Amino acid sequence: MALQLFKIADILVESPATSVTFSNIPSGYTDLILKVSSRMSTTNNFYKIEFNGSTSSHTNRRLYGNGAVAASYSGSDIITYSNRSDYTANSFDNTEMYIPNYTSSNNKSISIDNVTETNATNNEMAIIAGLWSNTAAITSIKLTPDSGSFATNSTFTLYGVL
Repeated sequence: MALQLFKIADILVESPATSVTFSNIPSGYTDLILKVSSRMSTTNNFYKIEFNGSTSSHTNRRLYGNGAVAASYSGSDIITYSNRSDYTANSFDNTEMYIPNYTSSNNKSISIDNVTETNATNNEMAIIAGLWSNTAAITSIKLTPDSGSFATNSTFTLYGVL
């Protein structure tokens, strides 16, 4: 049986936004998928992911490459990348986040596939494994740029999976 996706919410950034939040995420699905196409207002290119307003108990492991370097990194937050303001004009990244068992009483894992878009060698690809060490059901997801804001026309779509 194929997975079924049900759109929960869409957010289109109509003017620069310092964060994007999905609130009151309903239960009743097995998993969540968040699809993002974003661009930053600055040359910073990453943003943090928080669940239920919590800024603690996050960890991640990232593998990435950018045309010149391949590397890995571990950290105490969950982040992913976006197109920078100095990348090719009007280009946006593609990101998919998969959050299984978001209502379970176990810690919450997240997997992220990400690629930025530019006509230069500093294009980036990343796969990220994250963990929120908390047993609460996920009821909100907040995405916050490390600096600057999400640019106009960035889009965020949250799906429930059955």
